Amino acid sequence: MTGSRATLMIARVAGLGALVLGFVLWSGRGGVLVPIHMACGVVLVVALWALAVLAGRAGVSGGAVGMAILWGLAVPILGGLQLNLPPGGGYGLIRVAHLLLGLGAIGLAESLAARIRRVRAAPTR
Repeated sequence: MTGSRATLMIARVAGLGALVLGFVLWSGRGGVLVPIHMACGVVLVVALWALAVLAGRAGVSGGAVGMAILWGLAVPILGGLQLNLPPGGGYGLIRVAHLLLGLGAIGLAESLAARIRRVRAAPTR
């Protein structure tokens, strides 16, 4: 198993864990699960950044690498905002944005891994 494949698997598992726990938290149950949800999110973001580094080293476009790094910064920022906002008002919007960014992080991890595979499979000149 290559490093990018293993890192993608970590991102998938962490992303799924964060997603499931996020829905449990969203339902109003499991407030004690917040630290585990946050830990899954951190693992997802670190895996995304690791894939970005691997992609950069493999020759994937700098735009894709930079987007993954910036995206990884945005996910925990919006997650942290939820801790300080009272329910109501913009809280729901932040929750939805955080969910969409989390899903996007999983998608970006998939995309980077696919790009790494394509670059490695391309014939050398």
